[in-house]
Amino acid sequence: MGKEEVLPDGANVPAPDLNGPQTAGSLNFMEKYGEERSKRIRAEGYKQYIDLGQSDRLNSFAEDPWIDSGTPVNAPVEDGGHCKVAIIGAGFGGILFAVRLIKAGFSPDDLLIIDPAGGFGGTWYWNRYPGLMCDVESYIYLPLIEEMGYMPKRRYASGYEIREYAESVCTRFDLHQRAMFQSRGQSMTWDDERKEWIVKISKKPKGGQESLHTVRASFTIIASGVLNNPKLPDLEGINDFKGHMFHSARWDYNYTGGTPERPDLTGLRGKKVAFIGTGATAVQAVPELAKFAEKLYIFQRTPSAVDARDNCDTDPDFWKNNVATKPGWYRERNLNFSTYLENSEPKPAKNLVNDAWTKFPSYSGLIGTNKPVSMENIQEHLGELHALDYARQERVRQRASDIVDDQETAARLQAWYPGWCKRPCFHDEYLQTFNSPNVVLVDTDGKGVDRITEKGVEFAGEQYEVDLLIWGTGFRSPFIGSPAGRADLTVNGKNGLSMEDVSNSGDLLTLFGVTARGFPNLYFPGPMQAGISANFTFTTDTMAIHVAYIMSRAVLGGEVNNTVVVEPSQEAQDDWAMQIMSGAVTFAGMQGCTPSYLNKEGEADLIEDKMKAAKNSIWPNGFSSYVQLLEDYRAKDNLEGLEVSYGA
Repeated sequence: MGKEEVLPDGANVPAPDLNGPQTAGSLNFMEKYGEERSKRIRAEGYKQYIDLGQSDRLNSFAEDPWIDSGTPVNAPVEDGGHCKVAIIGAGFGGILFAVRLIKAGFSPDDLLIIDPAGGFGGTWYWNRYPGLMCDVESYIYLPLIEEMGYMPKRRYASGYEIREYAESVCTRFDLHQRAMFQSRGQSMTWDDERKEWIVKISKKPKGGQESLHTVRASFTIIASGVLNNPKLPDLEGINDFKGHMFHSARWDYNYTGGTPERPDLTGLRGKKVAFIGTGATAVQAVPELAKFAEKLYIFQRTPSAVDARDNCDTDPDFWKNNVATKPGWYRERNLNFSTYLENSEPKPAKNLVNDAWTKFPSYSGLIGTNKPVSMENIQEHLGELHALDYARQERVRQRASDIVDDQETAARLQAWYPGWCKRPCFHDEYLQTFNSPNVVLVDTDGKGVDRITEKGVEFAGEQYEVDLLIWGTGFRSPFIGSPAGRADLTVNGKNGLSMEDVSNSGDLLTLFGVTARGFPNLYFPGPMQAGISANFTFTTDTMAIHVAYIMSRAVLGGEVNNTVVVEPSQEAQDDWAMQIMSGAVTFAGMQGCTPSYLNKEGEADLIEDKMKAAKNSIWPNGFSSYVQLLEDYRAKDNLEGLEVSYGA
């Protein structure tokens, strides 16, 4: 990359008049959005999906293809033993909590990292499909990159490079010896008498028998990630297909040919392939599949808004002179990115990342902004959001028309919903793929396919016979359930308090989104009641730094051998909830969004108790202000709002 890219921002597209005749075909564009949304509304909501890890009849889809049968389970802490910190999750979340604890004074030997995978990486361990890349600039996505002194190979790194990088971080900080893989946290129970957690772990080596392993931990952290649990639609005939079938998060290179490093899918030559889904996975995998399959059918329910990615190799001179220019560059670049994305004021004079994300200020409809929003100015706020967004979405829709030769197909690939309603996509080959004669878009117009048959996929009375069926249907929503429930973990705190029950009642409040009263010495990285951004690793690292500060400060405050118990005070937790609730109107644009994992497939619109829903929103003032808030808190160095007690 020899110079900064300059992307169009839609400035030449006329802003819509929300009360006037701005048209999309024959309809006002807001009416068009509503019409398209209505096609996706289903009475069963999120229940239209099956979580693979929770399904006896489909759990074979969730088996780990990346580890050999008979691989033993390493148990750094013996059955019945004790560790200072048990961490659930070995993706970047678990890695970052572990590293930040080590940098705060803990030893690697204090830690136990538990994960059902066969190695580190989380979503980057499981997902190895061809074409996999990060959609956030690797210069800001790869955490600890400044400390590691690492220069990414490309501006948007491949999944293979990201997984290798994660392994290198774990090697640097001696984490491999503390990992317990092929093991799933089953339950965590607070022992009121001994003031510690009893952690029950299910060990299940591939091809072996399941067994129970129990450890005690002074502290526990749930860092199970947001995109780890694949799901399938609950479709008629899903077990009837006689060809080959897998979920994109468990890619079968034995069938397709190739490897994650070199995805030459030679096994697909002469084969007919069906790919179900047109989200972020499809946008990246479809161009690779199209290079080898004889026929590729892509089944679409809702199109993705696909903007330019403009990926390129990292030029060492550009890296030295424009990216890694001074100590603290990683934090500065991330905060600069967040400020532009959340449409906050004032903006820095220079847009450091300057990619399609930072030309997307209406994304603040999902992640918040520092501009004050109240019931008095809500219509003005929504008007500004839609005006910004309409310009951007029109440009992205026009991009489909400009690239795809067949204009009927191009029209079906255009996204008619506010850009903040679904995870946006960026790619330089996806739309071009539909110009290939072997690629067929089967647009289901919001309905989804009808059923799976022995020979393939059926929709609208037509059967598409295929040799291979790939499910690109995504993952469990990170906004459903408690941190415990999202990790398939039962957590009972003080006096047997169930985290999932408290969450289901809408009463799981926190301090800063990372710790909750009634669950002492337990931490998690939001996302509810915390700040969020498009860059999940920076948000997680921000919270990991804060949690490591709390834990180290509390431990150092007492005698070395004392037991320490830390939890938020009721007053501090209630005050944080009020701050969250008072800003919830900032996210009014999410009401009426097209169903997706962001709104629990539309179920979020149906919540009757709006007060509780508001208290369980996210930090409304943008992620950069959340970072500053936590840094100001640590600068006071008094653990304000936390109750800390010590015992022998």
